[in-house]
Amino acid sequence: MPQYDYDLFVIGAGSGGVRAARLAALGGARVGIAEEHRVGGTCVVRGCVPKKFMVYASEYAHSFKTAEGYGWSFPEQPTFDWKQFITAKDVEIARLSGIYAANLAKAGADMVHARAVLKDAHTVKLLGKDQTVTADKILVATGGRPWVPEELPGIEHAITSEEAFHLPELPRRVLVAGGGYIAVEFAGIFAGLGSEVTLLYRGPNILRGFDDDVRAHLAGEMEKRGIRVILAAQHTEIRKTGTGLVNVLDNGIECETDVVMFATGRRPYVKGLGLETAGVELNDEGAIKVDEYSKTTADNIWAVGDVTDRINLTPVAIREAVAFNETVFKGRPTTYDHAMVPSAVFSQPPVGVVGLSEHDARKAHGKVDVYQTRFRPMKYAFTGAEERMLMKIVVDQATDRIVGVHIVGPDAPEMIQLAAVAVKAGITKAQWDETTALHPTAAEELVTMRERYVDPQLQAAE
Repeated sequence: MPQYDYDLFVIGAGSGGVRAARLAALGGARVGIAEEHRVGGTCVVRGCVPKKFMVYASEYAHSFKTAEGYGWSFPEQPTFDWKQFITAKDVEIARLSGIYAANLAKAGADMVHARAVLKDAHTVKLLGKDQTVTADKILVATGGRPWVPEELPGIEHAITSEEAFHLPELPRRVLVAGGGYIAVEFAGIFAGLGSEVTLLYRGPNILRGFDDDVRAHLAGEMEKRGIRVILAAQHTEIRKTGTGLVNVLDNGIECETDVVMFATGRRPYVKGLGLETAGVELNDEGAIKVDEYSKTTADNIWAVGDVTDRINLTPVAIREAVAFNETVFKGRPTTYDHAMVPSAVFSQPPVGVVGLSEHDARKAHGKVDVYQTRFRPMKYAFTGAEERMLMKIVVDQATDRIVGVHIVGPDAPEMIQLAAVAVKAGITKAQWDETTALHPTAAEELVTMRERYVDPQLQAAE
């Protein structure tokens, strides 16, 4: 008889956990997987997918306005039905979650809807099921959860992104606290759907960690779309009144809204998992400590995805899961290269990035060349709109290799996916420039930048 109930038990049925469970099961392993919420995890259920649906819905208001410049007229003012949209969104999410569950079953993995807690390195207790299972190997893929400042007076009146997907009605006034990608995305969503939006961030500019030109450009474009951006300030209190929620800020400003949404970061979901009983250590940031093969400090336990806080993106979790399966069940030690991973912010306008910011490139490579342009996309130039697009390429001067590409504007995420192929391959600026421009497109500007850009402020300093 087998020593354990399973060859592999996976805790968490998000994108990374599901991929690892399916691959191992398809390879003949006895696999169990537990999920305390819905199959699909953050991305499918309460993150990327429903948020992108909301972005699509909110973009139509801007499209209607642009259409008028092309001769379209609307006998009646277009209206948006929040409840109808939320219902349709929930139906689609349920369908996608069902597909994930069905694929697990087809692969032969046992799915358990329960919270799983480690009792030791080989034993998992399934809470609410009065059941304990054992496994030779365990994979933790529990993802992350929103973080809020619990000590803030009135924080109980605030919501996070998870509740934003299920609001009973579209709020008339919203304050979004935070400056990361979730904050700017939801600010654009609510503004596009007709809410009066304030974006509050304690730092000097939004999107910390992104290229400074990207940060400044996006903030300016968001303000053009009617979003009030308050920087270098934060809450001291949220006070509930008979007419709404009063946001009391440390810069003296008080503003009343109907909803306060905190998008102030996410933390690895490790609380109460029993990691310490199994010998699994956390790093200084509270994430599960892993090596390059995603192995934890316990010999038979691995971890992938946001719970390890390496690069918190769904495709990264999936690739980490594939590498785990290759290493553990196929006997082919495989690591995943976390360098030059493309990412997008589905703000309005959207952002697409691959590689290093100018600041980080200078730290890593010393001297760099910068190529940069700002222009009105053809679509908006025709209508007379004042919206601008930003494109920026950062090049290692010593090797001529492109080490960063940054785009802000229409279709930026679509463009950056293909740019990432070239950057990942180590293409030089000279090779990049050999590409013939595709006209008329916005993307052609990427391959027509020939003059090095010098920041006027840096030039003045010299």
